Amino acid sequence: MAVLRWVWSIIKGALNTLARGVVIVVLLVAVLAVIGASSGTSLPGAMVLNLDLREPVEDKVASDVFGLSGSRLSLIDMVLGLDAAARDARVKGVFLRLGSGDLSIPVAEELRDGLKRFQAAGKFVIVHSQSFYSGGLGDFGVAASADEIWMQPASAFFASGTATTTLFFRGLFDKIDAVPQFVQRYEYKNAANVFTETGFTPAHLEATGRLLQSWYDTATAEIAADLGMETAALTDILDRSPLVVGEAMEYGLVTNIGYDDDARDAALARGGEGAEIAEFADYAADHRLSGLNGDGPVVAFVHAAGEIVEGSSNDPLGSGGVVIAGDDFSEAIREATEDEDVRAILLRVDSPGGSAIASDQILDALKKAQAAGKPVIVSMGSVAASGGYYISLSADRIVANPGTITGSIGVLWGKLAAEGSLELVGVQSEELGVGENALFFSGLSPWTDEQLAKVDAQADAIYADFTGKVAEGRNLTIEEVQEIARGRVWTGADALGRGLVDQLGGFWTAVAGVKELASIDENAEIQFREYPHEQGFLDRVGSFFEASSAGVSVLRGLDALMASAPARALVSAAEGAPSGRAELRAVGLPLQ
Repeated sequence: MAVLRWVWSIIKGALNTLARGVVIVVLLVAVLAVIGASSGTSLPGAMVLNLDLREPVEDKVASDVFGLSGSRLSLIDMVLGLDAAARDARVKGVFLRLGSGDLSIPVAEELRDGLKRFQAAGKFVIVHSQSFYSGGLGDFGVAASADEIWMQPASAFFASGTATTTLFFRGLFDKIDAVPQFVQRYEYKNAANVFTETGFTPAHLEATGRLLQSWYDTATAEIAADLGMETAALTDILDRSPLVVGEAMEYGLVTNIGYDDDARDAALARGGEGAEIAEFADYAADHRLSGLNGDGPVVAFVHAAGEIVEGSSNDPLGSGGVVIAGDDFSEAIREATEDEDVRAILLRVDSPGGSAIASDQILDALKKAQAAGKPVIVSMGSVAASGGYYISLSADRIVANPGTITGSIGVLWGKLAAEGSLELVGVQSEELGVGENALFFSGLSPWTDEQLAKVDAQADAIYADFTGKVAEGRNLTIEEVQEIARGRVWTGADALGRGLVDQLGGFWTAVAGVKELASIDENAEIQFREYPHEQGFLDRVGSFFEASSAGVSVLRGLDALMASAPARALVSAAEGAPSGRAELRAVGLPLQ
């Protein structure tokens, strides 16, 4: 009995702590609601939206425990916010901050498309850059679409082309007795080359060089068109970079020289009497999907961004980042298929791939949706390659930006055996296993010749299945697929002529395709329903604590309160600046 009382005291203490936490959250939300009611959340009657693009822009951002993204705007948030602003008489224009070099070519193309739609509604865009620091053309590609391009005095213009740097670690692994073992289908599936090679292979060099050339060609053509000059004249100017700001203005690359407040004042003056600066993040948060949430036909919006993984994300605290979980997304697509109101599915893909098994699970759900009479239209973001292409291949229409990285129809499977590395630093290891291949996935010992043969056979089977499905989905012969597959990546511009995509364009081009294939009037307002459902505060609390239905009902009103402007401001202040990182992992399962 003493033990039971002791255990019960621990349980009661945990429950009391939990109860106090819930009470604190409820009180905090109540206070925020009072603050919001007293301070008001209305935007100015005439405004110029301030949008800072000097941080990396992601297609989709992970929400926090409250189901909010704070001040972090995704690319889709920006695209939808610009659409809402274009139809809002209060919004006169947009003031952009640019120049850090963080914008990739495909992101720049999506933003350029959104800004041009905004300008077509009679609005203006003014850009200010303290300096175009990077040699890349992404930032300047967006700036070139503006009505005015300002640069700070005594700054520099470095934009000049497209480039990449690849680090090869094979020499390091040889020095530390680590053994990289990878199989790839085929020579262009080069992600593991950084582990297995000391430099570019001919196929790796060919594919990478063509990718950079395609980006350069499309970017320079678009920039030249925006600036009203010939492409050859623009490339001649870019080849003279870096330029001082005076030279950039002389060559017609910028229109004004001044500081950020000078450009902001010019934007306000152009906005007219009474115009005020309003943060784009605040505006977009109040208008997310507003351009799509009409009273018209219903279309499912499935935003598949991140690595493709098996199972469920199962992250009630919202701390695991953005992933495409096979269970979550296939189930969401099945729900959309069963919803009689849903006329079509718009699948937004921004993924470098991942698990072959999860990719196939999602593809199966999409095929069943099509069989049930729901057209599937794919809008490709910055990258829809390998598994990202796999889940797209059966779509009724695939739309990609000219700079989208796509294709990579191939298989990669391998591991890094580190037993020798551990011995170099005095660490001894011994592995035991019952069964011939019990240690197949060991990260210490390398595969035997017999095991490598099994790995090769698995890779062959998956590649044959992948290419067969591409041939069926894209209405190509298997011979045609073999020519464009072999693990090679293509830009959207190069993929178009090879039958891998159907149309070049951004998000709104895909939306037009939805209307066409679902027989929806081109001027109709669409009601988009997001799948999977974005978890809010209530969903996360219920998932984490497995609360009773009665307890959930008590918390039901918190979602709306946590979406209020004061709550968003508090979360934004607490979360700090987002960090970005690139990661390449060796895994023990086949990747597409």
